Amino acid sequence: MRKVSVFGATGSIGESTFDLLMGQGGAEAYDVVALSGGRNVARLAEQARALKADIAVTAFDDCLPALREALAGSGVQAASGAQALIEAAHRPADWIMSGIVGAAGLAPGFAALSQGTTLALANKESLVTAGPLLMAEARAHGATILPVDSEHSAIFQGLVGEEIGAVERVIITASGGAFRDWPLDRLAQATVAEASSHPNWNMGQRITIDSASMFNKALEVIEAKEFFGFAPEQIEVLVHPQSIVHSIVGFRDGALMAHLGVPDMRHAIGYALNWPERQALPVARLDLVAIGSLEFRAPDTERFPALRLAREVMATGGLSGTVFNAAKEIALDLFIAGRIGFLQMAALVEAVLEDTSKGQGLGIAAVDLDMVLDCDAEARARAKAISEQGRI
Repeated sequence: MRKVSVFGATGSIGESTFDLLMGQGGAEAYDVVALSGGRNVARLAEQARALKADIAVTAFDDCLPALREALAGSGVQAASGAQALIEAAHRPADWIMSGIVGAAGLAPGFAALSQGTTLALANKESLVTAGPLLMAEARAHGATILPVDSEHSAIFQGLVGEEIGAVERVIITASGGAFRDWPLDRLAQATVAEASSHPNWNMGQRITIDSASMFNKALEVIEAKEFFGFAPEQIEVLVHPQSIVHSIVGFRDGALMAHLGVPDMRHAIGYALNWPERQALPVARLDLVAIGSLEFRAPDTERFPALRLAREVMATGGLSGTVFNAAKEIALDLFIAGRIGFLQMAALVEAVLEDTSKGQGLGIAAVDLDMVLDCDAEARARAKAISEQGRI
C-alpha cells in the first residue's frame, strides 16, 4: 500500500487531490501519513478522518485546540506550526503533494525531498525562489519531482520519449484571467471581488487574482526555466481564452505537440498520482465539435507588466526570483486588504527589485535554504516599507 501525504489539503489543489484519493479507494487503497491545512480545521479534520491519516497539521498554532477537538476519538494526531509541518514532511511517504501556496511551502518541500521520495510539486514558488537548490536536493537524495501546474504537467507529458535537446520552444498558455478583455484604463479601478472571479478555472482567491494580473503566468515562466532547464528565449506565452490547450512543445523539426483537456486540475494531479501509468480520471471529456475553435493571441505587456518583470528576473538570476516572489506575495496581501490598487501590485514588485539591486547583488546565487529564507524576509520587509512610504 502506497504511503502518501498531502500538504495544503484544504486548498483547491488539496481538495482535488483528496477527491482523487477517495475515488481511487481512499484509506483502503492508500496509507495516508500526513495532511496539512490552514484555518479551515473542520475540513482538515474531515479529510483526516475520511483518509485515516496518521497526523493532521494546521499551519496556525491558535487553531490547534479546534483541530484537536475535531479529531477527538479518531486516532489522528493533531499538530500545528511551521516546525510541525517540516516534521510531518520528514515522515516516510512514497508520494507527497506539495500544495501549500506561496513561499510557506518551500521548507516542507525540501524536507520531503530529503527522504528520496516522489514530490508532486504544485508549489511553483519553490522553483521560483530556490530552483537550483531544490533540483540539487532532489538529485542528492535520488528523489523525483513531478510538476503539477497544468502547464508544466503538459510540457512534461509532451516530452515523454523525446530528447530535451530536440526542443526548440515551449509555449505556455494563459487564460488572460478576469481582465483579459477589459479596457486598459479601467484596470486601475479593478476591485478585489472582480479580480477574484476566474472565467475558466475554479481556484483559490490568491491564485485567481494572480491570474488576473498575470503574476501567476510570470511565475510559471520562471518555473519552466528552472525545472526543465530551458533558456528564457525558448519560453513563450500566449493568451488562450478557452484554457483548453495547456502548453505546447515545439521541436526542431517544426512539429508542435499540444496537450489539450478541460480546465480541471485533476488532470495534472491524477497524472502525477498515477505516474508512470495512466489511470481513468473523473474529468469531463472534450467535445471538440462543441468547442468549434481555439483562439490564441499575444499577451499585452503593458496590460501585464509581470511578464516583463519575469524576463528581467531570469536574465538576472541568483536571488532575484526570491525577491520577485516575496514582493509579489506582499503586493497581493496589500491589494486584498484594499491598501493598494490592482496596477500598483506590479509597480511595487518592480520597486522592490530595483531597491534590492542597489543594496545587494541580485545575481548572487543562494548557497543554502537559509540564505533564500533570509532574502525572502528582507524582500517582504522592503515591500512593506516602500508601500508605507507611498513610493508607488
